[in-house]
Amino acid sequence: MRNETLKVQLFRLIDVLPALDDPREIARHARDYLGAPDGVLPWMMRLGLRAGATVPGMFAFAARQGVRQMAGNFILAPDTLEAIPKLCRMRGRRMGFTADVLGETVLSEKEAGMYQQRYLRLVKELADAADTWLDVAQLDSNGQRLVPKVNVSVKISALYSQIHPAAPEDAIAHLSERLRPILDLAKERGVFINFDMEHYGLKDVTLELFKRMLGEQGASEHLGIAMQAYLRDSGKDLRELIQWASEHNRRATVRLVKGAYWDTETIIARQREWPVPVFDQKHETDANYEDLAALMLENAETIDCAFGTHNVRSIAACIASAEALGRQPGSYEFQMLYGMAEPIKLALIQMGHRVREYCPIGEILPGMSYLVRRLLENTSNEGFLRATFSEEVPEEVLLGDPRARQPSVSLEWPVPPFRNEPHTDFTRGDARIRMRTALLKVRGELGGTHPLLIGEKEVKTSELHASVNPARPAEVIGMVAQAGAAEADAAIREAKRAFPSWSRTAAGTRAAMLERAAELICEARFEIAALEVFETGKGWEEADADVAEAIDFCRYYASEIQRIDSTTYPVPGELNIHSYSARGIAAIIAPWNFPLAILCGMTAAALAAGNCAIMKPSEQSAAIGVRLARIFREAGVPAGAIQLLTGAGSVVGACLVEHPDVALIAFTGSREVGLKIWEAAGRTKPGQVQLKKAICEMGGKNAIIVDGDADLDEAVPAILASAFGYQGQKCSAASRLIVLESVYERLLKRLVEAASSLRIGPPDDPANIVGPVIDETAFRRIRGVIETAASYARIAYSGKPPDGEGYFIGLTIFRDVPPDSALAQEEIFGPVLAVMSARDLDEALKIANGTEFALTGGFFSRSPRNIERVKRDFDVGNLYINRGITGALVGRHPFGGAKMSGGGTKAGGKDYLLNFLVPRVITENLIRRGFVSPAEEG
Repeated sequence: MRNETLKVQLFRLIDVLPALDDPREIARHARDYLGAPDGVLPWMMRLGLRAGATVPGMFAFAARQGVRQMAGNFILAPDTLEAIPKLCRMRGRRMGFTADVLGETVLSEKEAGMYQQRYLRLVKELADAADTWLDVAQLDSNGQRLVPKVNVSVKISALYSQIHPAAPEDAIAHLSERLRPILDLAKERGVFINFDMEHYGLKDVTLELFKRMLGEQGASEHLGIAMQAYLRDSGKDLRELIQWASEHNRRATVRLVKGAYWDTETIIARQREWPVPVFDQKHETDANYEDLAALMLENAETIDCAFGTHNVRSIAACIASAEALGRQPGSYEFQMLYGMAEPIKLALIQMGHRVREYCPIGEILPGMSYLVRRLLENTSNEGFLRATFSEEVPEEVLLGDPRARQPSVSLEWPVPPFRNEPHTDFTRGDARIRMRTALLKVRGELGGTHPLLIGEKEVKTSELHASVNPARPAEVIGMVAQAGAAEADAAIREAKRAFPSWSRTAAGTRAAMLERAAELICEARFEIAALEVFETGKGWEEADADVAEAIDFCRYYASEIQRIDSTTYPVPGELNIHSYSARGIAAIIAPWNFPLAILCGMTAAALAAGNCAIMKPSEQSAAIGVRLARIFREAGVPAGAIQLLTGAGSVVGACLVEHPDVALIAFTGSREVGLKIWEAAGRTKPGQVQLKKAICEMGGKNAIIVDGDADLDEAVPAILASAFGYQGQKCSAASRLIVLESVYERLLKRLVEAASSLRIGPPDDPANIVGPVIDETAFRRIRGVIETAASYARIAYSGKPPDGEGYFIGLTIFRDVPPDSALAQEEIFGPVLAVMSARDLDEALKIANGTEFALTGGFFSRSPRNIERVKRDFDVGNLYINRGITGALVGRHPFGGAKMSGGGTKAGGKDYLLNFLVPRVITENLIRRGFVSPAEEG
């Protein structure tokens, strides 16, 4: 365990082992994980790996037995029947227990209902067994009763599959319904229920749910909750809970633990640029634990205290605080994990303290994540048990005051070259309030008229287009002016007049304007997101992410234009300058599915490069386009350099594309329109003085491949988000799912159940995960595709849309889809997923690469060898391994594809601005009749 690389690789092997049935696969994975770690393998491992190559069956048997034996040290029993005799013996040793059901990852309401039944059975069966236990088993050394006899720990994530950050009230309502039968039975049978604390995103929901259940009449005698000392706000939460319990005359049990998700909480927060919720240093957690323990003991008239720790220093601190307050040992208890720190448990019992073991019950496969987490804790470099028994750290260090400990060297996290704008954390109440306030404000302002912006003028036209809410088509977002050929000509004339001055504006000045635009978008963030919810049917998180991406584009291209503005190539006696100049007038033709981000990204790139931009937003998202154009002007971009033409793409878009004075067309949209633009750009018009540059980002028929060893708990939610996020209306969305035969039926079953749990409805309610498609045309087209496909492919799931108005289409999953069928080859741009099976990875890659598109792709696997193979052979512009395939971030995931998905450009990448520029090289001879001045040499 001193070899960190070996430790991680070994745990990864343990994690994947239950998913492998073929002995040859077990041996192959062992070689892949353990064949070449840092350091030297122990001789027994080397011998085992060699044996695995020649006798895989024997190797697989030994590996499984080893894992089962290891799991037996930490998992009490596979079921209640086998657990009861062990629990009875435990109580005979004067030790209490809390039973925990393993495998709480639920992906659907069906699975959540099954877990509710498991908890009900566990409560009943343990209560029945407890009726036969002798009273002596309930007494501690002081003769005090250890009541209740039965204690069960519950994870709320196991009881509702649709807990979403922006909709905590919805989650609490559903969780309450699932919890009440459990709590009623527990009360009836004298069973104690403890709410476990999970990852940080569920903390506030768990606390609020606990208070509500505790507030119900009679519930206080049967409820407890865990608090995690590694959270920076744990002190605030504990004080608020104590105050609440006191004010409401309720008594609660609090189990204080250190916390088991430090790595995950830290990494996820850093990825998302959110504040890290946990302490950086372990000694900070230890010090906070002692402070919280003292606070709990000081409020023993309101709460019952349970201390979950294996750290002798922490245990001693709790005892010392209790003694100082005159608390008797039987008035509080210590809790420890089953299979860990046995000498410490026995010592505490001998000292007259109450001890309770946290006892996991469940099969190896669903309990594997628990097992690996326990192993990681038990072998952590900073873990107390390892320090005590393996590293032989001196007592004075182990038992020293954590407040006086010197900070250890913090892990050096990589600093990204570009920091993305964080997405809003909707678990925060203030964020939800701001979004609801913005929705109310924006809804009250809908219905206005939006003119064109041509030069300095706001141009009204006789023809107006009603932009409507796709969830409520009767609700008009705005009346938008429709441009024609005359307005397009006028805008181009204004751009020609502005171009000489704007193109010569210093790159730093243009960049400052883009930075200011980013600030203005930040200031109006929630209002713009609310407008997206109404105009394009995006949910809260999808709309917020779109706004954040627009901010990123402005900042990223502002930085990039200054980086690439000019370079020199030094040679004695010669000056060489490599610089760039703007192309001219840029027509920006944007789609509706990312109504702010894509329009902003293409426009910001054009402006950063010194081009004059004429924005042509999609008709379905014209009001958002108007808001963005005004932001650019407010940021200081001259009127002639940024203009807005709203109208039909077939009219105003065609005028811009065909006009000889337009030098550049930046387009994102369908392949059909993109190919027409590409063709038109290649035709030289009379009076045209330069070759047109076309940047076309088009669609995809994106596939996710699922390997036979994939973690389905991770794969299914990622597939759902990739296929049905924003109703599948993303060019990056997964429309094909290719699953290896060995897991095909199992994955499809869980996928269908999970899809059936997603709620469909208007997206202004954040509890609705699936909203409408964009308009009636899309609605009819997608319905037609589904009806046609049903004639040759089986429907595995067809969701029911809500009654009433709105362009809602139920999620549709087809199974056993022929790879060469229209359903598997043609872009649909809607909530339709084609699922097909493959014999092996070779066939899966052949199917995945067998379309005209090459945009995004995904692969779920725990095989290092297969992952490397897919990296090499999956022909897509953006490949995502073991995660969803949507949600590219500027700078981090430059986005774009090839084949019929685009010309190979990468929006948000280091080479993207070069498409908007013409490179120039200036070479000057500095030699004058045999001499070069010192300044010139420099």
